[in-house]
Amino acid sequence: MSDSYDDEKLSAVLVHGLRPVKVTIADYDPGWPARFERRAAELRAILGERVRLIEHIGSTSVPGLAAKPIIDIVIGIDDPDDEPAYLSDLEAAGYNLRVREPEHRCLRTGDPDEPVNLHCYRPDHLEVRRYLAFRDRLRASESDRNLYAATKRELAHQEWRDMNYYAEAKGPVIGQILSRAGWRD
Repeated sequence: MSDSYDDEKLSAVLVHGLRPVKVTIADYDPGWPARFERRAAELRAILGERVRLIEHIGSTSVPGLAAKPIIDIVIGIDDPDDEPAYLSDLEAAGYNLRVREPEHRCLRTGDPDEPVNLHCYRPDHLEVRRYLAFRDRLRASESDRNLYAATKRELAHQEWRDMNYYAEAKGPVIGQILSRAGWRD
């Protein structure tokens, strides 16, 4: 969901509609990678050979970076639009569908204690490559980590009509950081 948002656009893809939110940013927790590893093992067990890629993305994947304490995971599957091929297995394991848009599904589990956002794309999808380029740049650049953390902390002072508006507000800084990583849209 990288285009500019409005309530109508979001309502068309959000399974449960808009959810007002106040963002909480936490200092880095060295336990986040282990939480990812547990979920990755669970996803491999649930999906088996259907999962072609599992990566820890988002701020919790970057050592030292403050973040919303939500583990973000991207998986690569052959066809995210073919929900019968995988969705019921994820739902049976407690994952709840939150976003349905072409070539992308987002599910949520673990609330409230260990929340996880699970993004499903084809393994070679542009967004997967963008997530990984951004993560890797933040891991490599202290100045970009600091810039991103300061941006998130500043934006967290506001209340948002939906988490997607918060994500969109980070867009200009994310674009700058991706540019320094050599990313070209």
